[in-house]
Parts: sequence; structure tokens; C-alpha cells
Amino acid sequence: MTFPEWTKPGLYGALGGAIAVSVLGFTWGGWTTSGSAAVMAQNLATEEVTLAMVPVCLNMSAVDPERTTKLAILQEVSGFGRRTAMMETGWATRPGTDAPDRDLAGACLAELELDGS
Repeated sequence: MTFPEWTKPGLYGALGGAIAVSVLGFTWGGWTTSGSAAVMAQNLATEEVTLAMVPVCLNMSAVDPERTTKLAILQEVSGFGRRTAMMETGWATRPGTDAPDRDLAGACLAELELDGS
């Protein structure tokens, strides 16, 4: 069985084109693998849950009898220590959990709009 002359260059061209389309699709075309799509979905879900919990954090701060003392401590601390201090207030602890959430503490601090933040 003989193949026409153009078969070999045609197959190389098709293979090269498939590789080029794949590279362009994944780099500029916005294509993703199922693994990276799952990671992006998990990150988005975590961010949305954190944003949904900010009103709970603000409500906990509003009803705390030691609010003024804790807010004074938060205003004294600056930089990275402010998030840690926010976690120590107990306001960044999600209902049903024992440990404070670092992301929720940062989001709640942003909503409290403390001087110097």
C-alpha cells in the first residue's frame, strides 16, 4: 500500500496545528483543566462564604459589652498585628466553630473602617 506524497507533510502540519491551538487555547484562550477549575471554584466559594459572614462579625462586635475596649486595642495595633488582634476579640469566629477565621478577620477589619487602616 502506497501513500500519496502529501501524507507525511499533511500529518506533520495537522500535529503542529493541534499543538499550536492547544498552547494558544490554554495560555490566551481561557481554557482550563478540570483540576484548575475545581481549585478556582473552591477559592471562589471560600471568598463568598467569608463575605457572607462579615455581617455576622459586625453584629457580634456591635453587641459585645467590651466593644469600646476591644476597638481601642484594634486601633492601637497596626500592620499585621491588627488581624491577629481582631482574631483575639472573638468576633471573627464563625458560629459553630471554635477557632477564629483569618480571612474573616481581615474582611471584618475592612468593614469596621478603623482609623489608620
